[in-house]
Amino acid sequence: MDLEKPPAGPPAGPPAQPPVREPAREPEGCLVVAIRLPVRIVVLVLVVPVRMVWDALVVVGRFLRDTVLRPLGRALLWLGKALFVLPLIGLWRYVVVPLGKALGWLVQVLLVMPVVWSYRYVLTPVGHGIAWLARGIGAGLAWLYARLLTPVGHACRWLLKGIGALLAAVGVGAYTAVAWLVRYLVVVPARWVHRWILAPVGRAIAWCARGVWRLLALLVTGIGLVLYWAARILVVLPALALWRWVLVPVGRFLAVVAREVGDALGHAWRIAGRISRAVGRFLGTLFRWIFVEPVRWAYRTVLTPVGHVVRDAVLRPAARAARSVGRATRQTLAAARETARQARADVRRMLFGESRERAAVGRREPSEGETRTLGRSTTALTKD
Repeated sequence: MDLEKPPAGPPAGPPAQPPVREPAREPEGCLVVAIRLPVRIVVLVLVVPVRMVWDALVVVGRFLRDTVLRPLGRALLWLGKALFVLPLIGLWRYVVVPLGKALGWLVQVLLVMPVVWSYRYVLTPVGHGIAWLARGIGAGLAWLYARLLTPVGHACRWLLKGIGALLAAVGVGAYTAVAWLVRYLVVVPARWVHRWILAPVGRAIAWCARGVWRLLALLVTGIGLVLYWAARILVVLPALALWRWVLVPVGRFLAVVAREVGDALGHAWRIAGRISRAVGRFLGTLFRWIFVEPVRWAYRTVLTPVGHVVRDAVLRPAARAARSVGRATRQTLAAARETARQARADVRRMLFGESRERAAVGRREPSEGETRTLGRSTTALTKD
């Protein structure tokens, strides 16, 4: 016996997964516990009748669905199929499809075949002729372009190049003269006016505008600070105090009440379902013991023996008597028909005489004494 403790080692199996911890619930205060019980009691008292009425409506709805709505829906479906679907199928199969085939054949004969014939024997030859004529005209125009228009175009281009060079020389001289006049008559006086008149005046106006802007900025900043502190003291701080010390506690209280009411509604709805189920089972058991079991007992112990007695003592003898009466009636009618047949035959013999007997015809089947066997040739082909 080994008394020493074995060294701890890693487990042989797969590593065990850490247990899943449920999220810890927040600690509940005394206010929540004080609100929960009366709210659940009041909600349970209010929800139990609603749940029982709901369960009764569900049972009635299922009964109506199984006994009324589903058969009615099937009947309406069958009626709609008989009144709409089958006539539409017959109309499509026996009217629209043959009419479409007939129209397709008429279009094929009256439109497609003439168009194909005209295309093949009229338009195609005419198109080939027009194409041959167009190729001839194109060849003539190409010869005219290569032999006549190209030399004329080259000559016109050479002439236009000479005229363009002349006009360019004239334009360069005119541009130089106009540029010198514009420089010394417009640009130099305008530069002098800008440097010595407009620039000082503009700097003075900009300095005045900056001063006015700084003054307006100081005024606006002061007015803004005054309005900011007035709004902060008169509006923001009271609103913040109202939010922090009144609305937040009231909102938290209402949230606790709403959460507890919701939890109470769910809890009460589940409890009401169990109560409603128990009441339903009690009513079902009561109905079974008050109505179903007495009816079953009466049917099993009273009606069934009485029915057997009535069947054995009344219905079966009556059925046998009815069958015997029917058999006698049929025999009487058969005898009456045979008597009437013989009377007609006698009257016919008295009026028209005896009828000639028919000549005997050789039968191809063996007689009663000559039955067919495997060793005799008595078939229909080898008898004669």
